[in-house]
Amino acid sequence: MSHRSSIRSGTPRAGHPRTGARMTDNLTVSVLGTGIMGAAMARNIARAGHSVRVWNRTRDKAQPLASEGAHVAADPAEAVHGADVVLTMLYDGDTVLEVMREAAPALRSGAVWLQSTTAGLDSVAELAGFARERGLVFYDAPVLGTRQPAESGQLTVLAAGPEEHRATVVPVFDAIGVRTVWTGEDGAEAGATRLKLVANSWVLAVTAAGGEVVALAQALGVDPQSFFDLIAEGPLDMGYLRAKAGMILDGQLTPPQFAVATAEKDARLIVRAGERGHVRLDVAAATAERFARAAAQGHGDEDMAAAYFASFDGTPGTSEQH
Repeated sequence: MSHRSSIRSGTPRAGHPRTGARMTDNLTVSVLGTGIMGAAMARNIARAGHSVRVWNRTRDKAQPLASEGAHVAADPAEAVHGADVVLTMLYDGDTVLEVMREAAPALRSGAVWLQSTTAGLDSVAELAGFARERGLVFYDAPVLGTRQPAESGQLTVLAAGPEEHRATVVPVFDAIGVRTVWTGEDGAEAGATRLKLVANSWVLAVTAAGGEVVALAQALGVDPQSFFDLIAEGPLDMGYLRAKAGMILDGQLTPPQFAVATAEKDARLIVRAGERGHVRLDVAAATAERFARAAAQGHGDEDMAAAYFASFDGTPGTSEQH
């Protein structure tokens, strides 16, 4: 099947005829990686009534989930023991493969693996190969959304995987998201990841451009709000742009919705995906460098709107910036 699969939106809800061996919504779900996104997803899965087992390399990030009824495991193997579904939400594809190898002795053949980390196309192929070797049912399942939609269970899930096992994955997707967009039946083709990279290319470009708009306005002695008044309710207006600019102007960059360092990683994945398709992505490449400069200035753990600081050599508003 080509990666140009038709996109079908919507997730089966209660009462929808189901296929597959498992016919109960009560699942044991292992979540590997409980950072900004993973912790919120694990919490919503637990609140939906599923048994949740969690693990994170830094245990302190997983421990608060114990109050939600989750079992906090000491290592990946303990976390996946007896799991119906394993969900990975880690930094990148290499980290996912490393952690899954640690979990390998306890992985149950036939378990479903929802790979939700934003990874490169080569990584997805490698991870799908690992799944085949271990007898896992592999779903390429990245998500769209940041901290707030993750915490409220309002993510959009992009998914590719076999239809015959969707009775198992639908309850998990329903717990973490408001919508599921199916991109194909073979996760190894990375149809969901391809769509995620396209979407992220837009999100990161708008974020970087928003920071530049604010920086330029300030440099020219223009009140940034006058720009937003100018475009209000017109075709150039955008709620996301206003939200990111507002975070900059209000100095509310922590806790991050999506961190600068992670945004840089995603931008570089997008550039590499373009190269693989023989497409030069100048904006994505420049955006990656802006995120890198902001991280070097000490903003790596702040919201990606902090790419704004990459416009300045020193502190904004000081003579150093000139």
